[in-house]
Amino acid sequence: MTRLMKENKKTLIITSMVCLIPVIVGIILYPSLPEQLTTHWDISGKPNGYESKLVGAIVFPAVMLLVNISLPLLMRLDPKYENMSPKLKTVVFWSIPLVSLICSSATLASGFEIETYVQVVTPLSVGLLFVFIGNYLPKTKQSYMMGIKLPWTLDNEENWNKTHRLAGFIWVVGGLLIMISSFFKWRIYVMLPVFVAMILVPSTYSYLIYRKMSENGEE
Repeated sequence: MTRLMKENKKTLIITSMVCLIPVIVGIILYPSLPEQLTTHWDISGKPNGYESKLVGAIVFPAVMLLVNISLPLLMRLDPKYENMSPKLKTVVFWSIPLVSLICSSATLASGFEIETYVQVVTPLSVGLLFVFIGNYLPKTKQSYMMGIKLPWTLDNEENWNKTHRLAGFIWVVGGLLIMISSFFKWRIYVMLPVFVAMILVPSTYSYLIYRKMSENGEE
């Protein structure tokens, strides 16, 4: 057992138990599910990807469980691992079970033709996840595990800090907008620009900081 596993043993056990929930639910509901389940949707919530019920209901959440268990080993591969604060480690540890719950719930709901779940609950959950992550982004240190991982943010701490203060604000606001829009049919016209802004604005801002620092000889 690695030192990271020992340090976060309690968290790892809890998150693994959460990841196990979709597996158990999938096994219980398996006989009642259709042979094919929707596993992917476009931005408007329309199905565009399918898998067998074995893969969608059991294999996928089981893989997420294995990824969660392997997470401490993956985190140790980060050259900047020592920069990760306890709060950031908590966010990383909880990201897998939260994603597993959201995706597995949507897949199982599709088996019972509960369209409202995918169209409302899923974007609502995603928006909440963005707010959760955005709240922690300004507090993150340089890391390959989480954040706006660009050459100039990873090379310069000041660039990283400024970029993530802005990114945190945009992700929180963007997450709130997605949550609000999830109750309306025009959600797609909000979600798509928000997704683009959450990536493009911080990345562009980071590059502008890099250019300015380069011109001033502050690299």
